[in-house]
Amino acid sequence: MVTISRLVRLVIPLALCWMASLTGCSVFYSHVKTGTPDDAFITYWPPPAGSAGRVRLAVKDLIDVKGVVSTAGSEYISQHNIPAPRDAQCLRGARAANALLVGKTNLSELAVAPSGLNRYFGVPRNPINRRINLIPGGSSSGSAVAVADGLADVAFGTDTAGSIRVPAACCGVVGLKTTFDLIPLKGVFPIEPQYLDTVGPLGKDIAHTVTGMDLLKPGFTQKYQEAVRANPSAHDIRIGRLYLDGTDPKIDQAVDESLHKAGFKVVRLDDGFKAAWVQAERDGTAVAAGGAWLNDHYWMGKPGVTARTKAVLALGAITYTTTYGPALSRQVQWKHALRKVFRNVDFVALPTLNAVPPRVPPFQGSPLFETRILGLENTVAVNFAGNPALAVPIPLKDKRVPLTSLQLVGPPRQEAALLNAGRLVEASRAGAPSNLQ
Repeated sequence: MVTISRLVRLVIPLALCWMASLTGCSVFYSHVKTGTPDDAFITYWPPPAGSAGRVRLAVKDLIDVKGVVSTAGSEYISQHNIPAPRDAQCLRGARAANALLVGKTNLSELAVAPSGLNRYFGVPRNPINRRINLIPGGSSSGSAVAVADGLADVAFGTDTAGSIRVPAACCGVVGLKTTFDLIPLKGVFPIEPQYLDTVGPLGKDIAHTVTGMDLLKPGFTQKYQEAVRANPSAHDIRIGRLYLDGTDPKIDQAVDESLHKAGFKVVRLDDGFKAAWVQAERDGTAVAAGGAWLNDHYWMGKPGVTARTKAVLALGAITYTTTYGPALSRQVQWKHALRKVFRNVDFVALPTLNAVPPRVPPFQGSPLFETRILGLENTVAVNFAGNPALAVPIPLKDKRVPLTSLQLVGPPRQEAALLNAGRLVEASRAGAPSNLQ
């Protein structure tokens, strides 16, 4: 549920989007076949014979692959960009491990829409309940769907304000937002690389997500195994539980039950920290919007870039001159608030989304629909701090949507410990012993 104050803050973007829609953006999208029926991929290369045993890797089409055009989900860029002269730096580990690259995945155009819808390349089909056609979540929508559909063992996504965790939550897979500056961004299409952008893995479960991290940071598996040995069960792990206004009670209940079943020590975080989190969400959103304009305003005047994307960038221009600077001035204060919490708990837990993902609307929706999706996310405060965060699917008592997502936030560079905590949640859900390796 979107609060009144949040709606007020979004009046300007809605107006901009509405005006942009009057400039000729068709409600129908020009579909380009991607090579798979679920539209998860922009470019797909079926695994060749004899490739069994190699890790199948899908890569979000913001990340350069040598010899392939990086489209950023844009019709104009796909038609005017040249093939990448070299791989993005974050692919070095995957190449060294002989991972099998199976394709470039679909995404929201220029990675600026939270729904994961794409008018030109199509909408990646969320498999969590095909009868009701749920949104895949953005912007790394194709990466989440490729993993959920079993077309890739691991996918790489990018996360500026939640773009790995949100589609992971929508599609019922695991997604890891890494510590800011842990994974190099050279060769990755920028949104806000100075403060927010990260690269991270998605997998169908914790084990595959660990494999993805090992491709990004060779040697990571050893760190993960050390984290498992340090905490083979949940009983010595302290979780700070954050409750946010407007959350569907069923989702809060699902989070609480999952933490309890895993056996963590859970303490409720106070209203002071909740207020700091809410302010960080606002500030992180401002920095993301201003950064998107600062880095990508070149595309505003290009034909084929949708009116919705141009409107987002136009909003970013306003944000950059008004709230971007004040937001950044509060970043140190927010980081300090998180460090203070982590003196008393190991991780912070809250829902990744505060409600179930909605259906894909007719004609791919409206600016108001994208605003609604923004109101579901509990993710950008983590990006604003630079900390890592993990989205883990958990059961939900809902007839239409059987899963929701637990978000665990950790101290910087604690990805291995986060994944171990996710393993414990996953093991308890499956009824397996919590010391499972």
